Amino acid sequence: MITQKMKYALKALMVLADEKAGEGQSLRIEDIARLSGTPKRFLEHILLEVRNAGIIASVRGRSGGYVLIKPPEAVSVSELLRLIDGPIAPLPCLSRRAYQRCEDCADEESCRIRRVFAEIFWSYLVLIDSLTLADLVKSPPVAAQVLGAPEPI
Repeated sequence: MITQKMKYALKALMVLADEKAGEGQSLRIEDIARLSGTPKRFLEHILLEVRNAGIIASVRGRSGGYVLIKPPEAVSVSELLRLIDGPIAPLPCLSRRAYQRCEDCADEESCRIRRVFAEIFWSYLVLIDSLTLADLVKSPPVAAQVLGAPEPI
C-alpha cells in the first residue's frame, strides 16, 4: 500500500508532467497544490525531496516555481516509491536496496514465508518497475489498458 505522501507526490508530478502545463514552464507551489488537490503544507516538503533527487528543479524569481527536469518516461514509479516511502519489499530479506536478514530466520533458503512472499513480490516488481510518470499521465489509465478495467467515475 502506498502512503498518502506518495499519492501527493504522484499527483504533483502528474501536474508538472501534464502536456497542457507547458513544456519546461515552472508552476508555483500554490498552483501545483490547487491543480493536484494536495495540501500546500505537505507539498512543500515532498517537492524538496523530489528536487533533491534530481527529478524536478526549483526556479527562483517572479515567475518561479517548480519544473520537471526529467522526461516523464525517465521517471520511474518504483524509484519514486522508494524515494518517498522507503523500501517496498514486504520482508526485509527481499529488499534490493535495504536488505536485512530476518532476526528470527535460521535459513533463508528453506523459509516458506520468504518463498511465498518472494513470488508475489517479484510479480509486483515486474509491473511496478515498468511504470513511469508518462504512464500515469496517459489517458486512459494503464490499469484500464492492461486489465480491461473500467475507468473510475
